[in-house]
Amino acid sequence: MKFGAIDQGTTSSRALMLRDEGAEILHAVEHGQHFPRPGWVEHDPRELLNNVRTCAEALKDADALGISNQGESCLAWDRKTGAPISPVIVWQDDRTATVTERLKADGCEDHIKSVSGLPLDPYFSASKLAWLFNNVPEAQDLHREGRLALGTTDAFFLQHLVGRCVTDVTTASRTSLMNLQTLNWDAELCDRFGVPIETLPEILSTHDEYGDVKIGGRDIPLRASVVDQQAALYGHGCHQPGEAKITLGTGAFALTISGQSPIATNPDGLLPTVAWRFGEEAPTFALDGGVYNAGSALNWARSIGLFSDFSEIAAFDGPSAIERGLVFVPALSGLACPHWRREARGSFEGLTLDTGPLDMVQAVLEGVALRVGEVIVAMDRSAPIGDSVCVDGGLSNNPYICQFLAEVTGRRVKVADHPELTAIGCAQMAGKDTNHLATCGAQTRVFEPQHHMGRDWLEQFSEIVSRK
Repeated sequence: MKFGAIDQGTTSSRALMLRDEGAEILHAVEHGQHFPRPGWVEHDPRELLNNVRTCAEALKDADALGISNQGESCLAWDRKTGAPISPVIVWQDDRTATVTERLKADGCEDHIKSVSGLPLDPYFSASKLAWLFNNVPEAQDLHREGRLALGTTDAFFLQHLVGRCVTDVTTASRTSLMNLQTLNWDAELCDRFGVPIETLPEILSTHDEYGDVKIGGRDIPLRASVVDQQAALYGHGCHQPGEAKITLGTGAFALTISGQSPIATNPDGLLPTVAWRFGEEAPTFALDGGVYNAGSALNWARSIGLFSDFSEIAAFDGPSAIERGLVFVPALSGLACPHWRREARGSFEGLTLDTGPLDMVQAVLEGVALRVGEVIVAMDRSAPIGDSVCVDGGLSNNPYICQFLAEVTGRRVKVADHPELTAIGCAQMAGKDTNHLATCGAQTRVFEPQHHMGRDWLEQFSEIVSRK
C-alpha cells in the first residue's frame, strides 16, 4: 500500500509517498516570506493553497493521505466561499506582543496556562486570531452574516481539500484556546482573547475520517492531520515516555513523550501539548520546548556575508568558539523556552579585532546548539529522557552542530537517515489503521559526547542569556 503526506511548512510545501520499499519526495516547492513591518511575518494563503493542491496532485496514486501543518500560523477566510480575507500570520510574527503583555498585566496568565497549558506569548494563535478579528475590515461583516472562519492554516486547507472546516487536536492544542483536559474549545479562553468561538473549526482526532480528496478522477481518503513537530516525533519512532526528538529547522523544536495525561505545570517554561490522538483512543501527550531561531539564524549569517557555501562550515579547526570567549545568543526573534522573553535580541559577546567571519558562524552554530541544550536540560527535569535524542531537519546535515549538541546535552545524538521525518510520520499516521508500514525513522549517523566541558559551556551560556 501507498500513503501520501502533504507537508506544508514554514518555507516550503512537500509531497512524500511512503511505500513498502521506502519514502520518496515527489514534489517540493518553496513559497514567499513577507515582512511588511518589523516583527511581522506573513505568507500569501493563495500561494500556499496552490502549492498544497500541487502536492496533492503528485500523490494521485496514494491509498490514503495525511497533511501536516506549521502549527500556530493562522488566517481568516469566508466559510461559505473559502476565500481568504487576510494573509497568513506566521508563528514567528510578534505583532500581538502588546496584547499578550496586557493580558499578563491583567493577571490572566496563570488561568490561561492552567487551562490551555500555554504561556502568554504572541507565538501562539489566540492573540493572532483576535488581531485578525479586530483588524481585518471584512471580518466583522462576515461574522455578522455567520460566515467568518478563524483558524490555523490546516483548517483552511482542509476546507478546500475535503470540504470541511476542521482542525486536529494537536493543532488546536497550540492555539491557547483549547482546554487540554477536555480537548474542546474553551468558551472562557475565547472570551479572554476576544475570539468568537463560533468562528473556530471543529476539532477532530489526529487520525480520523476527514473526507475524500478528489485527485485525477479518484476519491482518496484523507485520514491524518497533524502539527509538523508531532509528525516528526512519530516519524522518529518516539512513541514511549522518555523518547525525545529535536528538529533543527527554521526554528529548533524538542519534544518528548510524557504519557497519557498532560504535565500541566512545570517551572521551566515547557509546554504540555497533545502528541496525537488516534480515533476514539485516549490521547498521548508530550512536552514541547522551542527555540525561535535555528536555521533562520544561520540563513541570516549567510545573508550578511559571513559565509557563502554550507561546505565551509561543516568543520572548524581548533577549539570551539565558546572556549575562545566568543558567544552568540540566537535571539533574533526573541527567546522562547525556557525564558519566554520576546523583547530579547540576538547578540555576539567576546568579539575582538582578530574575530573573522567564520569564527562568527561557528559561534552561531554553537549558540543554536546551546539554546537547544537549555531546552533539553529543562525537559529532563520535568519528564526524564533517555541517553539519546533523535534529530532531523535541515541543520542536522551540519556535522559540527550535531557534535556540539551531543557535547552540551551529554547525550548520544542520532541523526535520521531520511531527512523528511515530518512527512514520513504524517504518512504513517494516514496508514495507522492498516498496521502495514514499519517505522522508517532509521538513524545511521551517531554523534557521541566526547568533551567533558559541555555542561560548563551550557552554564556559561545560560548566564550570558540571563543578562539579555
